[in-house]
Amino acid sequence: MTHVSLKNLSKIYPGTQTPALDNLSLEIPTGELTALLGPSGCGKTTTMKMIAGLLEPSSGDITFDGKSVLDEKPEDRGAVMVFQNYLLFPYMSVAENIGFGLKMRKADPNQIKKRVGEMLDMVKLPDLGNRKPSELSGGQQQRVALARALIIQPDVLLLDEPLSNLDAHLRLEMRDLIRSLQQEMKITTIFVTHDQEEAVVLADKIALILDGKMKQYDTPQAFYDAPIDEATARFFGSQNFIHGSAKDGIFESSLGKISIPKNIKAGQGALTFRPENVQIQQDGSKENTFTASVDNIIYLGTQTRLKLKLSDVEIDAIVNPREAQGLSIGEQINICLPAEILWKVG
Repeated sequence: MTHVSLKNLSKIYPGTQTPALDNLSLEIPTGELTALLGPSGCGKTTTMKMIAGLLEPSSGDITFDGKSVLDEKPEDRGAVMVFQNYLLFPYMSVAENIGFGLKMRKADPNQIKKRVGEMLDMVKLPDLGNRKPSELSGGQQQRVALARALIIQPDVLLLDEPLSNLDAHLRLEMRDLIRSLQQEMKITTIFVTHDQEEAVVLADKIALILDGKMKQYDTPQAFYDAPIDEATARFFGSQNFIHGSAKDGIFESSLGKISIPKNIKAGQGALTFRPENVQIQQDGSKENTFTASVDNIIYLGTQTRLKLKLSDVEIDAIVNPREAQGLSIGEQINICLPAEILWKVG
């Protein structure tokens, strides 16, 4: 098990002036699963390739258990990377692909056979060792790539968009498998994803990277309950922002006075809250209750999204379809924003 530390890590590609990654510092504890999350081009894959040794940083350092690995070759770092497109050897069988790393290390053939069998069982492909990769589904190929990485028992496992090529139902299966294998083997794992739901489900902690800079490094829940700024809140699906000023448990805005938690820092900013935390009320008796006009109703199957207008403020609400039943566009309804769901950014 290995503690990974990134210290003021930057990367500027030749011919460019803007850093692809700008001064990233990150501590990834031993045995934890960390997500590098962000949109395409934000610098997350660049970060992973530098950890793997496939790219050289422009500045900064990478250490494993306190020892710099910058001068070590990729094969000597103890980090193994599973690529988005699997990169299985097409002319080898599944078993040969999985055992390739041990073969290169000149392990005993009987030991290789035994370990390959164990890995096939672990990734739930016990009877497919003799097949070629072309005979497997995308999900099965991903499992083979994962087994090939894990069989050599790396110190650090790197996963580059591991689920992006899979259908929705296979994604769910692979999420569970990756998480269970990581917890069982206690390998320090870093994975790149652009999908915030995937990061929340899998990761112990998430590093959100936007435009080459880390915005926030925190637990999944913190990104929902206490985003560091408006860009972070928006990335995690909040479209609700009420601008104004906070002081002593009160937020002054165009909607009037809104009660907020006492621990919210005073000053100018915006209140943000999750769409699923907006409550429809039958009357206006509760604190922080406002009258809103229904602008749109979007049925999503298990949920209904309401587009609401409060004076000059637009609000998204996600409710149970039963709560939205009978509502019509243009109708006036009461909504409640409980103080405990509110958070100030800015």
